[in-house]
Amino acid sequence: MQLRIANTDGTPIYQQIVAQVRHLIAAGRLQPGEELLPIRTLAEQLTVNPNTVARAYLELERTGVVTKRHGSGTYVSEAASAMPQREKLKMIRQRVDALLVEASHLDIELDVLIEMLQQRHQAIHPETRQ
Repeated sequence: MQLRIANTDGTPIYQQIVAQVRHLIAAGRLQPGEELLPIRTLAEQLTVNPNTVARAYLELERTGVVTKRHGSGTYVSEAASAMPQREKLKMIRQRVDALLVEASHLDIELDVLIEMLQQRHQAIHPETRQ
């Protein structure tokens, strides 16, 4: 489980962990029943306080994304794999909003941004070329 923390992001670290774990599940990179790293291990990996990771795991558990098995660890719940389309779209919408704000700050016009997205899509998915 590879997570990256941005200290300059302005988003609390525990929320970054929650968002990234949700993203990994939605993308199928974390499967139902798969164990998450132990709190201390992830805290060391990210060089953050273990309480921060514990808070993120508690939030994920509260929303049903993970389940905690006492003495055994924290696991992706079976319900998490069935993330509704609206949740997936919400995650992408947040990233699109951030991209649009950044493009605006850099004085990049929307049509240029759209063209760039189309070019990047074709580069990543060459099989969809027409």
